[in-house]
Amino acid sequence: MRRLLTGLWAGLALLAAPVLALDVVATSPSMGALVRAVAPQAQLTVLAGPDRDLHALQAKPSMIRALRSADLLVAVGAELEMGWLPAASSSAANPDILPGREGYFEAAAQVPLLDVGGPADRAMGDVHPAGNPHVDLDPVRMAQVAEALGARMARLHPGNAASYRANARRFAKAVEQRLPQWQAELADAPGAVLYHRDAIYLLERFEVPLLGTIEPVPGVPPSGRDLRALAGKLRGGEGIIIHAPYQSPKGPRKLGRELGWPVETLPLSPPVSADGDGYLRHIDRWVSAVASA
Repeated sequence: MRRLLTGLWAGLALLAAPVLALDVVATSPSMGALVRAVAPQAQLTVLAGPDRDLHALQAKPSMIRALRSADLLVAVGAELEMGWLPAASSSAANPDILPGREGYFEAAAQVPLLDVGGPADRAMGDVHPAGNPHVDLDPVRMAQVAEALGARMARLHPGNAASYRANARRFAKAVEQRLPQWQAELADAPGAVLYHRDAIYLLERFEVPLLGTIEPVPGVPPSGRDLRALAGKLRGGEGIIIHAPYQSPKGPRKLGRELGWPVETLPLSPPVSADGDGYLRHIDRWVSAVASA
């Protein structure tokens, strides 16, 4: 009888125990925001802040430790993290999060990409022949990524599947509700000059002209001649010049003085602590800046 009661108590304890949370590693704050939107209870580590260039990170022991215990790795993909993530993942000795496994998730693989089929020669700069990886500035694509992420989490963690799917749908609905406001704000925007082709998804989504890039070649800083040529092309028009915090402000400021245009420093990702609402506020900030030109 005592043995039977012990077994019953053990079974009841298992039934009452909370469902364990997924251990998730995200490469960027945008990916982290999606994880929090879909799985707010997840144990989350974000590998890079919004002030860091995901092209140019280096694998660190702290990254390897986080990846070693992860159930799921959420990356931007399309080779954006190619310079450091494979080395960190390999060193973590966690085969469940390697490409091709259920524990590896790429945002860029879930949506159609821009700039597909470009040159594959790295001598031509920081190019991505698979497509432009910076999908996280398009809220519509991010809503699609969230639903794919919810489905992946549901397979990895069936006990919480309904919650993951419902949260992903909730995020997608929030994006849908916000779209008319963003579209109205940007309806008359004259256009933007970017340092790198890293915000083209936002411009394309809202039909805002890309007026040029500070870099003459992706990943290559501009010369004085490059800036003069760009200024000559744009003189007499209107627009805004935008660069990320890790990109040199020298070229954008010089071009801004030449043209009399505003210059904005905007992170490509929201704060590290952002959730789904924080991501939407991040897009609000970009829309407001582009609309102010």
